[in-house]
This record gives sequence, structure tokens and C-alpha cells, in this order.
Amino acid sequence: MQSVKIYCVNTASYVEVEGGATLLDISRSLGQDLGFEPISARVNNKNEALSFALFQPKMVEFLPVTSPSGHRSYVRSLCMVLYRAVSRLYPEAHLSIEHSISKGYFCRLGDGFDCTAEAVTNISAEMRRIVEADMPFERNESLTSDVIEIFRRQGLTDKVKLLSTTHELYTTYYRLDSICDSYYGTLAPRTGMLTDWTLRPFKDGFLLVVFDPECPDKLPAHIDQEKMYRAFTDYQDFNRILGVRNVGELNQEVERRRTADIINVAEALHEKQIARISDEITRRYHEGGARIVLISGPSSSGKTTTTKRLGIQLTTNLLKPQLISLDDYFVDRTRTPRDQTGDYDYESLYALDLQQFNDDLTALLAGREIELPSYNFELGQRQYKGRRMRLDEGSILLIEGIHGLNPGLTEMIPEEMKYRLYVSALTTITIDDHNWIPTTDNRLLRRIIRDHKYRGTSAVETIRRWPSVRRGEEKWIFPYQENADATFNSALLYELSVMREIAEPILKKVPHDVVEYSEAYRLLKFLSYFNPIDLRTIPSTSLLREFLGGSSFKY
Repeated sequence: MQSVKIYCVNTASYVEVEGGATLLDISRSLGQDLGFEPISARVNNKNEALSFALFQPKMVEFLPVTSPSGHRSYVRSLCMVLYRAVSRLYPEAHLSIEHSISKGYFCRLGDGFDCTAEAVTNISAEMRRIVEADMPFERNESLTSDVIEIFRRQGLTDKVKLLSTTHELYTTYYRLDSICDSYYGTLAPRTGMLTDWTLRPFKDGFLLVVFDPECPDKLPAHIDQEKMYRAFTDYQDFNRILGVRNVGELNQEVERRRTADIINVAEALHEKQIARISDEITRRYHEGGARIVLISGPSSSGKTTTTKRLGIQLTTNLLKPQLISLDDYFVDRTRTPRDQTGDYDYESLYALDLQQFNDDLTALLAGREIELPSYNFELGQRQYKGRRMRLDEGSILLIEGIHGLNPGLTEMIPEEMKYRLYVSALTTITIDDHNWIPTTDNRLLRRIIRDHKYRGTSAVETIRRWPSVRRGEEKWIFPYQENADATFNSALLYELSVMREIAEPILKKVPHDVVEYSEAYRLLKFLSYFNPIDLRTIPSTSLLREFLGGSSFKY
């Protein structure tokens, strides 16, 4: 066959290969020039499995397991190994991989299965056997109707529902040994690559724990996230009652034009949660505490709307909410710390004037009047413009900011005076039982839409900045989330169906010749699983309106 010339980004050189050669063939021919064993690759800025064959000139970048895309491929591949192990040892069990928590991926084996420590040990041993056997993951593409029958025979009804409602003509699936499965993205070429993981018994299931790309030489230690676990579990119970646990079931409701009840009940659940939190704050207030409510959460979690809705509920409890913005306490730009790239690190706790902030809070709690600062972002300076504040009888402070749960923010304030609320979009609906929806994807889509609509920022720029945002969250927010007095799950069961038609045109504008195209393409594929819901059916008070527009709140 005629040879093909490809450009290898890793070696910054052209390589001539035989037409029809796979990415795996090419990576092996590069050998030590590549410097690592790839798990997948970007071809013309689109992620592909190493089984992908090249017949025309392409630009290729091989990806290690420590890259974001490579790590996702690693985890997905382990999930299929886990499925094979469970199906062989315990065919009566039904594997469900639900969400990430406590530095792992939480798995259950069905309501009727007693997931003992012995069972977890047996599954782990069988997975090790599969890894050591170095079995291939065989990628296939067939008529969707044929794939549906394969999954129906294996008892994967969740996948049958999904494929029956997405109406794609062809579907990609993988075969490992005697079982088949489908995944949202590429898999490794062989099981022998999957050596760094463990299973840990957890609650009524277990955690699949994989190495952290930032520290690939060791597995992360277990951390207790009891409050986050309860927040997930509460919403999963809610999903079961509605009969909408995965995207296939949601799509069925869209096709039957029965989404109005789902929207109304999901919105009512949000309001009920906020009202319950408001009642708890009010109780503590009347007992002599909770004069300051600190509201924290990662980017695009909906902190602003949550704060406004909480303020309304506190008002109905006859309290008088007053707001302070942490942004107004930034130090002057000349004193702002820098991040690892040399840019100003506005997400650092030490970008704030902690002394002045605590002095002002202490004065307010003592009944004194203060002058509030304002931060001029154009000049990079804090200014005073005569804005004054005093806490009267019944007044309560609401302070929104990413550092609200960090003890270092308010270390001079007595603990009983503080109530901490953590807000995050904890997505509990799954694509299917073996493909969960990362909460970061939900938040990234919210941010892409919001930044495009309100800040004139392209999807390219938002995607480019996202890794930096995530690093800041890992350092300054997530370590403190269990400090919260309450956790509010801002995710809405139906929201990705609403966001699809708004996000798609924005993502399609990402040029093909930039590396961010691969992430845009991945998100477009992800959204394609959801049948769209009309934005006009969403109430103006919905938290989702903070990102999509049309809110009755002013921001």
C-alpha cells in the first residue's frame, strides 16, 4: 500500500509510514524517540484509539496516561476490566459505576447483592488476572440495532434505552474476552497497561481507585467525604422516585413530552433544600450564633443564585440579609501572589487582605459601622467610596466566595458566629450504568455558555483556562468541602438536555487547528446523548438561568 507522511507533534518531525498502519504500529516504530508508552492519541486534534488506521497525511500527538485524555482512557479501560470480572464471578450482580468520591469511583453491585469485603477481594483478584493476561480491547462499529441486541442479551437495559433514544445509525462498542460494552471515549489497546489501581470497600459497595495524574507514582490516600456522599445519595433516591436515573430514561421522558413534571419537581427540590438550610440558619441565629453565612463552591456551581435564593428564604424567616463580596477585599495588584505560570493568582487565599476582612467582620459583629471597600480591577487597587454598613437587629451577613470553607479566611471570628454552606453541581444522572457524568463536565459546559453570553469569551479561551481553574479548585476549595455545615447540590436532573442546543453552536465555532478542538469535540459527543429540552420551559427563578440568561434575578 502507498506510504503516508504524518507529522508527529511529540518528535516535531515528519514520519513516513505504510498506508493503513495503526497508531499503535506507528508508536512502536518510534520507540525511544517517543519516550513513553501512549494510551491514545490526538489525530488532527481529535482523540482516537491506538487501533485507528491512517490512510492519509495527518497530524498526530501521542498521549501518555498522565494527560487528561490519557487518564480518562485509563479509567474507562479499567471499568471494562471491572465489568468483565464482575460478570464472570457474580453473574447475578448488576455493576453500577455511579460517581467519583473519596479519591475513587463509587461502584455498587445491585440492591439484591451483598457486596462483602470478600467479594471485593475476589473481584480485585480477577481483575489482576485479566490485566496480567494482557487481553486486547477490540474496537468495533456496527449497526445500532445490532448493538442493541448484543446489550439486550447481556442484560444491559440501561444501554438499550440510551441507544434506542439517540437514534444513531451506527454505534461503536468494545469487546473484551466474551463481553461487550460501550464507553464515552477511547480505551487502551490492551489490559496489560492497567497496573496502577486498587479496590477499596466503601459503604454498600466499593471504590475503584486510580493514580492521580499529578502524582502518578502512588495511589491517592482515602479521604472521608461523608457529607458529599449523603448529598449524592439523597439525589439518587430522588432520581429513583422519578424513574429517571440515566440519560436513556430522561430521553424517553422527552420523547413522550413528559418533561414538565420533571422540571417542576427538580426546581421544587432546590427550593425545599434552600428553605431547609434557611430554617437551620435561622434557628442558630436565634440561639445566639450564625451571624455570618459563608457560601463557597467551585467555578460555575451556582453560588450567586444560591446566595440570592437563600437571602429570600431568610427574609421570609424575618431576618435581614446583607451581602459582602470577597472580591472587594483583594490586595492591590502589586501584592497579588503569582501562580506556577507567573500569572496573577486571584484564586489564592492570600490574594485577599485577610487582616482587613477579619477586622471589618469583627467590627460588624460588635455593632460598629464600617466603610466597605471596592476593588477596581482596571487599576488593580482597592478603593473606598463611602459605602457604609452596620448590622442592625435581625441582620445577617451573606458572604459568597471560593474560600468560604477555608478556616484561614475567618480565623479571628468565633466559630459559633459562622455558618458554612458548600454549593456544587453534583451530577447524579448517569449516561448508563458504566458511564457516569463527571461533575466537572457539567460545570465546564455551564461556564462555556455563561462566558460566551455575558463576557464575550470564546469556548476556546474558556477551555484553555479550565485546567488552571481546576488546579485552583483542587488547592483552595476541595480540601475544605467537608467543613460545611450544609451541602447544596445545584445540579438539575434535566439541565444537560437544556444546555445541549445552546452549547452546541458555541462549541462548533472552535477551530479545527487548535488543540482545544479535541475537548470541544468530546463535549459535543457527550451532549449528543441528550435529547434537547426547550429553554422556554425553564422558570425564570431557576438556578440554571444564571448561566443561560432570562433570570428574574439581577447579577
